[in-house]
Amino acid sequence: MTKDTNVDRNVDNNVDNDDVNTDKNAVSADDSVDSTSNTSSKADIVTTKTAKGGTKKKVKAKENDTPANVTAKKASKKLETPSEPEVELLKTTELETQTEIRNSAFTLVRQDNGIAHLVIDVIGENVNTLKSEFAEQITEVLAEIKADKKITGIVVCSGKQGSFIAGADINMLDACQSREEVVGLSRQGQRIFTLLEQFPIPVVAAIDGACLGGGLELAMACHARVCSDNSKTALGLPEVQLGLLPGSGGTQRLPKLVGLQKALDMMLTGKQLRAKQALKSGLVNDVVPSSVLLDVAEKLAISMVQRGKKTLKRKQGIVDKLLENNAVGRNIVYQQAQKTVNAKTQGNYPAPAKIIDCIRTGIEFSAESGYRLEAENFADLVMSAESAQLRQLFFATTAMKKEQGVANVSPNNINKAGVLGGGLMGGGIAFVTATKADIPVRVKDISHKGISQALKYSFDILNKKVKRRFLLYSEMQKQMAMITGSVEFTGFKSLDIVVEAVFEDLALKQNMVLDVEKHGNDRTIFASNTSSLPINQIAAKAERPENVIGLHYFSPVDKMPLVEIIPHEKTSDQTISTTVAFAKKQGKTPIVVKDKAGFYVNRILAPYMNEAAILLLTGEPVDKIDKALVKFGFPVGPMQLLDEVGIDVGSKIGPVLQAELGERFAAPAAFEKLLADGRLGKKANKGFYQYQKKGLLDSVKDRLKGIKSGKKQVDETVYSLLNIKPSGSLSAAEISKRCTYMMLNESARCVDEGIVRNARDGDIGAIFGIGFPPFLGGPLRYIDSIGAKSVVAQLTQWAEQHGERYTPCEALVKMAEDETVYYPSELN
Repeated sequence: MTKDTNVDRNVDNNVDNDDVNTDKNAVSADDSVDSTSNTSSKADIVTTKTAKGGTKKKVKAKENDTPANVTAKKASKKLETPSEPEVELLKTTELETQTEIRNSAFTLVRQDNGIAHLVIDVIGENVNTLKSEFAEQITEVLAEIKADKKITGIVVCSGKQGSFIAGADINMLDACQSREEVVGLSRQGQRIFTLLEQFPIPVVAAIDGACLGGGLELAMACHARVCSDNSKTALGLPEVQLGLLPGSGGTQRLPKLVGLQKALDMMLTGKQLRAKQALKSGLVNDVVPSSVLLDVAEKLAISMVQRGKKTLKRKQGIVDKLLENNAVGRNIVYQQAQKTVNAKTQGNYPAPAKIIDCIRTGIEFSAESGYRLEAENFADLVMSAESAQLRQLFFATTAMKKEQGVANVSPNNINKAGVLGGGLMGGGIAFVTATKADIPVRVKDISHKGISQALKYSFDILNKKVKRRFLLYSEMQKQMAMITGSVEFTGFKSLDIVVEAVFEDLALKQNMVLDVEKHGNDRTIFASNTSSLPINQIAAKAERPENVIGLHYFSPVDKMPLVEIIPHEKTSDQTISTTVAFAKKQGKTPIVVKDKAGFYVNRILAPYMNEAAILLLTGEPVDKIDKALVKFGFPVGPMQLLDEVGIDVGSKIGPVLQAELGERFAAPAAFEKLLADGRLGKKANKGFYQYQKKGLLDSVKDRLKGIKSGKKQVDETVYSLLNIKPSGSLSAAEISKRCTYMMLNESARCVDEGIVRNARDGDIGAIFGIGFPPFLGGPLRYIDSIGAKSVVAQLTQWAEQHGERYTPCEALVKMAEDETVYYPSELN
């Protein structure tokens, strides 16, 4: 039901999270050493590795060796047959050497041309993340390099193919017990990177794959950067998405490389740049294929040795020169950035303002004052409640990626998929299946027009990326070829899953089940994208009900991250696990919910929306209600959301909930007048707000009234239609509280009834499906922070004043009495 209500979750140019794997399952690096030939000490192993044409004491490295391959090669040399005591000594030395190497994330690999590779490879992890204990390790390696006059340049690279550094280890921040400890951690990172920046010989970063957060801060401290054209290569400072700022010099170095405006844009949104964008912005010096990345980086280091460590001067356009090369222009940029931040965050997220403050201080005063403020602000943010909630959200979603639909039940492979219905939802489902999951998909519709609509959905998105040069035309053609269509059930016999996205009509959906069973195979899963109809009813006539499941997407499918997986009582565990795995391949975050009216997201949304409607009928203006909830932290207000989704869509879900769950879900009867008047919302250009394009005369009148151009305006005729005289007696805080507490109450019911498996899934569902304020952690975490006793007291008071719809559920009352919480492990 819900539209894309997550502010800045899908910023243009952002790279999909799946491309940057932060999973930390143990993966052993290939650091095996041949025990029959390796007799060198640690120093010998580290310092005698070399590239082409090495002597007997050096390793010959093939051309285009990746860092991962280079570090895995052993030092070898011919040995005379040793005596028995010597053998024992050699074995002991070898064991000590291997242990020391495995314990270090940094390896030095010398080349014959005077360049040394500083290879970063965090042992036992899929990706490199920076940890506090690495400070000593890198300091030692840099001291060793400095002492070796034969080394004339350094190439910093990763020992993990297709991944540079994914950022700092967030667990390191959670382990900090005080603000002072965090300040020290930040200053330590700053000192290490300054040491790298001031190193006497050229240092070049060779970037292949994700280079994010602390990884980019390290790369920016190098004297030059070369990155690969790998599709997984992405550079960015996404700390703001965790309520933080770059704490190891990022706020000071990025503006020097890409300019003030671009730096603000990247840091305030968490935007990530692909290779060509990074080159265009000046963040990297060159973009080359992965196969020659190290060669090019070495040549760049050698050229810098010859010509000196001169950094390339960033090209500036006329506008950039006018705004960034003088204090007056820069002040305009700061003010505009702050204005944009205030509008988007409503003051709920402290990180963006502190980022602007750090950048301004470094540019307008001194670098040292900028670094000092960066550490102070970073510590403030790490200790803030907002960042703590956002970090917990990150940990929760990361944990979910590792889970199966049903524990210990492995999913079947999905090699081919189908979609029934070529409308907006069907087209979106086909798009994410082909482009994200990389699974061929067949769209079946009753008309060729429907198939054309589904194909156009994907074409429009991909063509936009081609025009912006994010995607090659050939790649677009390849992805479009993954989507085919038919007005018959041709090819359905080979499909592993079919997602139904037809009208919300029970008989129609039941017939679709029978059609798929007839034309598919015995294992074909039928997944219904229903938003309200019980799955057990859809499966009532099925021959193989164990293959039927609900798979509820949210609109627009290509942007909204959540899906609800709804098994009914006869759905097999295999079907559940396979459907969850399918959703993950599509780039979705799935939550498994119980087969009950409204499932989870629409069920907790309905009381919230109904309360807003009731407040409207009591005289609260449409825009006042929306502004109050946006100020609270929702991306859009309930009235605007209803316009976006469609007032008719909401009217269909309400009666289903009311019939099964009771009168608290009854929508105000007056809203029937909206449907009778043809007010279906934005799609009909008629709803709570105005959508008709205005002529010149009306635009002039608006300007005279002080109404800004492009600002959404309430359709005042809706008041007379509903027989309302807008006055507005309640405060914004009271409006947001009454609406939100209705959602909290229903969320608690859902956890108690087992609609969601646990509080974590309930919180993720509300944030990703509705846009519940992420900085509050979700409705269940919010209850914990307020206290169940306080929530119950407030609901009880309102029930006495305004009616029984506010009556607190039994689960909340019991929590208040027992003084329990949803997340006991997080109690101080």
